[in-house]
Amino acid sequence: MSEGAETPAVTRGEVARGAALAGLSRLGALIEAVAQPVYTWLFGIATYGLYVVLWAAVSLATNILTLSMNSALQRIVPSKESETEIHGAVKLALVVPVGLALLVALLVTIEARDMAALVSAAPEDAERLPAAIALFAWALPLWTFIEVATAAARARRAFGPEIRLRIFWEQIARILFALGFFLIGFESHGLMLAHLSSLALTAALCVPLLRRYYDLGQLVRAPIPARVVRELMGTGLGLFPADLSRRALIDAPGIVLNQMFPGAAGATAAGLFEIARKLSTIPLIVRQAFQYVLAPLSSAQARSDRSQIAPLYHFASRVSTALVVPLAGLLIFAGVDILSVYRPEAQAALPILYILVAARGVEAIVGPASVVVEMTVHRILPAVNSLIAVAVWIGLGWWLVPAYGAVGMAIAVGAATVTSTYAATIELRISDGLTPFGGRLLQGFGIAIAGVAIMGAAEYFANGPVRFVWVLATWAATSWLALRHGLTRDERLALGGLSRRLRLV
Repeated sequence: MSEGAETPAVTRGEVARGAALAGLSRLGALIEAVAQPVYTWLFGIATYGLYVVLWAAVSLATNILTLSMNSALQRIVPSKESETEIHGAVKLALVVPVGLALLVALLVTIEARDMAALVSAAPEDAERLPAAIALFAWALPLWTFIEVATAAARARRAFGPEIRLRIFWEQIARILFALGFFLIGFESHGLMLAHLSSLALTAALCVPLLRRYYDLGQLVRAPIPARVVRELMGTGLGLFPADLSRRALIDAPGIVLNQMFPGAAGATAAGLFEIARKLSTIPLIVRQAFQYVLAPLSSAQARSDRSQIAPLYHFASRVSTALVVPLAGLLIFAGVDILSVYRPEAQAALPILYILVAARGVEAIVGPASVVVEMTVHRILPAVNSLIAVAVWIGLGWWLVPAYGAVGMAIAVGAATVTSTYAATIELRISDGLTPFGGRLLQGFGIAIAGVAIMGAAEYFANGPVRFVWVLATWAATSWLALRHGLTRDERLALGGLSRRLRLV
């Protein structure tokens, strides 16, 4: 980027292309869902549950240590004309979180035995737990670096490079490492080592990713003016409550379940919840893809012409509704078949899956409202939404989890997620007069709901493979019809080659 470069106009076609690339990068979540059965068969659900608790702790700690500076880069980089200031901001976002992460990893390694006493584990895992914690602590600086480096690339409107990193080098490599360590003879440590190895490989590959969009020499030499520090830290701290609450609703439930039940029961509860949660993130891929793209794009657009955010938001909401609601129906009514590829005890995750997926479907209707609020509206609103989400989660969790365990946790998480997202929708309506609801969206939603009802009918009129094929075929037809009739012609054209291949126009 040159000094003084103007912010290019944002179109629905650019949003669609960026979302498609970002969606591909988020397919890592889909691969994780596919990998789950492998991990549970190799290492058992209790050991898998222990692993997800440790990874949740690392992920949550990363979110805290970055102070949302990775999210702030989505605002700061597109708004700067000076490459010196841009490189200074990226340097600050890398140095502070990674430095803090290294320090925390060292402290956790030293105190690993005391920290192991806080984690519920099966007896066969408990004796190896201190060593596992000391080892896995070093995932923290690796993941922190990956998060900031990929965020810096996205801030340049570069959504495609994450595809290779997040899908192949991180997720595929992790599966291969896990198989390798299992064959060598590692037990619970094998899964930890596989994760650590894949993160190390991905972190190494983030260096050439940074080199592609930034001058590494300038990154090292760049000064960090006080103005850049105030702007990046101030923006990050403004976004921090929203980022932390969103991450907490993903990572904290497994940790809490592990704490509430002793021994293998706590590890198993966390494992079952994670199985359902990971499957429920498949519909989230669509919405999250638009979130990734609209963060830097809406930030840039808000500075030039806020009125242009409306067509982008409407487009994202309609596509999200047309794709996510039928996909949620597929996961609900094919849930038994999907969980059949896991160990038999994984069927206990079915009610958790129903609740979490239904919440994702309800959330999808209003599209990426939360990220548009974060990037374009007053900073206090994301914090308010975060407090709402956390309050709902804690309140319902306190009431329901002791009696209903992981199912109660699923209700609390689903309600918190939906409440926060719809609060952002109301705020957009007040601040900019934006609402996702309109004739086209309601038309697409009506088609999607009708398709879900037909999927549900399969439960009563078919069994076994016939039922599964019925649900799968209905999902495909419903998605096509919802896209065809839930989007305007211009919006369908914005989908580019996909629209032509699917004969949407």
